Amino acid sequence: MLTKPPGASHRRRGVVSLPGGVYSQFMSLPRVTLLPFHDASEPLRKRAPVLDENGRPLSDFMVLIPGLRKKPQIRIQQTMRDIHCILSRFGDTVVFAELNLKLNLLWVSIRPVAGIRFEITEALRLSIPDARLVSHL
Repeated sequence: MLTKPPGASHRRRGVVSLPGGVYSQFMSLPRVTLLPFHDASEPLRKRAPVLDENGRPLSDFMVLIPGLRKKPQIRIQQTMRDIHCILSRFGDTVVFAELNLKLNLLWVSIRPVAGIRFEITEALRLSIPDARLVSHL
């Protein structure tokens, strides 16, 4: 199990795979930074950003991927790579993403750009046909 070194910021680069748990990533400009969250028991509303670095509000949406957690581990890993690749194509528009395997749910925080959540969802569906937009705010 990976642990956070004393005094380390939770914005440190790295990857954490929690068995049956949560995979999180922050998207930074213009690179993707994977961010470990060592206390996934904290509510998502406390972990996901609501404002960008300039104090502007972000928008959120969820994508359901039915049955993902029941797939073989190699399929789950490939799906995670696909998600990462797709979200990174949207550059600085995608700010945060978290895949909760227990719920088969992908949470994405984005800068408010007209129609972007539908573009992202359609890009995800091309690679992950079962992916479904659940809600958007």
